[in-house]
Amino acid sequence: MPTVTREQILDALRNIVDPDLHRDIVSLGFVKEVAVCDGAVKTVIELTTPACPVKDQMKAEAERLIAQLPGVSAVHVEMTAQVRGRSLDPEDILPEVKHVIAIASGKGGVGKSTVSVNLAVALAQSGARVGLLDADIYGPSLPKMMGCQGEHPLVESGQIIPIRRYGVSVMSIGFLLEEEQAAMWRGPIVAGTVRQLFVDVRWGALDYLLVDLPPGTGDAPMTTAQLVPLTGVVIVMTPQAVAASIAGKSVALFRRLNAPILGVVENMAEFVCPCCGTRTAIFPGPGARAFAERLHVPFLGSVPLDPAVSVASDAGQPAVIAAPDSAQAQAFREIAGKLAAQVSVASMAG
Repeated sequence: MPTVTREQILDALRNIVDPDLHRDIVSLGFVKEVAVCDGAVKTVIELTTPACPVKDQMKAEAERLIAQLPGVSAVHVEMTAQVRGRSLDPEDILPEVKHVIAIASGKGGVGKSTVSVNLAVALAQSGARVGLLDADIYGPSLPKMMGCQGEHPLVESGQIIPIRRYGVSVMSIGFLLEEEQAAMWRGPIVAGTVRQLFVDVRWGALDYLLVDLPPGTGDAPMTTAQLVPLTGVVIVMTPQAVAASIAGKSVALFRRLNAPILGVVENMAEFVCPCCGTRTAIFPGPGARAFAERLHVPFLGSVPLDPAVSVASDAGQPAVIAAPDSAQAQAFREIAGKLAAQVSVASMAG
């Protein structure tokens, strides 16, 4: 029986091309180990994110390609992941955070916080180290949506320790205010508070820090874009034409601030009847896909409306926790994978 070589295995694996980076996994440096013993082959493939949406397909293809080589009697492919970080500036205020991703919207009421919560939990479920920062100073909703309303974070050595929930490190100004207390602050105070939520919190080593911004183009979004090196921004919108028009202003703002747009998420796109499965559009309009194509930004996906899941969210359970098999949860997991892929593209390009 012929003996398979390491070079033959690598040549076979060169046929696997990353769909986002458009290069084969060998030239990308993803193949970390190749071992051959009496016809048994073991290889380790390290991806740029544990949330890679094509991880299972890559593994199956690697097994198939290696198994068909002459002299191979057994194949074991191990898939691992290591998120590649951004280039650090000497004055970087978040040196242990590999990627900061802002979740923004042009207007309120589009479900931006719902998207933020579910993407954070979905990324954490994939195995990533995730933080979630509620930068909506005037309307902090993440404590309630993450099931930690009324809790207060500890302070150690002058730093705030984020509250852990569903595998995510969570921080919100809502933890520091009384239940009905309103933040009656103007521009400079808002900017200073946002800065404190970044620098006075012990975030630790994170792959992704998602920042839930307030709607619009005010002080908090601008402060975030200018204070931390954003990997990019996700724009959340509903399908209405007016929502698209206002979301366009957010895209224009972040582009002026040199913050890349990682993609657009369409929320509450349609209602899926739980009895018959009929899909009904909620809002009129061309939709987020057309908006994304017009502005030349990625379309990350569409999330349907599910009243039952919304009730669970109000009770502190995100869709991916409360109803993991629902269409809404599935949509969030797919969007999280596409978002992680866009972050990988940005980090490889940098």
